[in-house]
This record gives sequence, structure tokens and C-alpha cells, in this order.
Amino acid sequence: MSIPVDVADLAQTLTSFGSGYLLTVSPAGTVKVVTVDPVVEDGMLLVRGPGRGTLTNLAANPQVSLAFPPPQPHGFTLLVDGTGVAEGDDVRVQPSGAVLHRPAAHGDGPPAPVSAPATDCGNDCHPVAGPVAGPASGSVSG
Repeated sequence: MSIPVDVADLAQTLTSFGSGYLLTVSPAGTVKVVTVDPVVEDGMLLVRGPGRGTLTNLAANPQVSLAFPPPQPHGFTLLVDGTGVAEGDDVRVQPSGAVLHRPAAHGDGPPAPVSAPATDCGNDCHPVAGPVAGPASGSVSG
């Protein structure tokens, strides 16, 4: 099931999670994953110093995803899609959508940190949709 949540709540939602993972793709199609602790700044996610490989990947393909594992067993994973732009050694990500997701088999876990009507994605998903503080909006399918 999917439950919409306003992306304007992304900063608040992030407070329920620890470090996450920034995923970029090289020109050869190889996925690079680095651990990050982004903050919401000016409606975007600011990722400080993710490394040269990430910056090189962004030059070829600005599409990124971030994944934040659940803080407790059978909890929700926060997934964020967006467009990344290198700024010196840092990256700014304009979120295009996000989702709180867990497989249906983990439905015995803690309740979602949001409340909204459910949809039928077959898992236990809570899309975070709408602008963070800018024009981009959308959702990630779970």
C-alpha cells in the first residue's frame, strides 16, 4: 500500500533516520553507493563531501537516489529520488519524490511516522510527494 506524505515534511521525516546512502550511476552503468548525512537547506538536500567518484558520476548523470535504512527492525526505509548538482566538493539534491517503504512481509513492524490514506502498491509504502520548498514534486513508486 502507498500513503502520500508531503515532501515539505522531508526535513522532519529525516529526523527519524540516521545516516543514509547516496546512489549515483557511472557512464558505464556501475552504481556507486556512499554513506551520507544530508541536511535540508534552501529546499534541497545538501550532501557534504561525498567523494570524487560521486562527483564524476554526477557530471555524466545527475539522477540520484538516497536510501535511509529503517531505524528499527521491520521499520520503514526512506527512499528519495532527485537531481544532483556538484558544488565544489559537495552535492545539492533537488528531491523529485520520496517514499517510506517496507515489504508487506514486514507489516508487523512499527506504524508509519505519517498518517494518510493507503493505496495498493502491494507492500507497505508511504510516498512523500510535493515540493520540499521549491517547484520540484513527484513520488517514488514502492
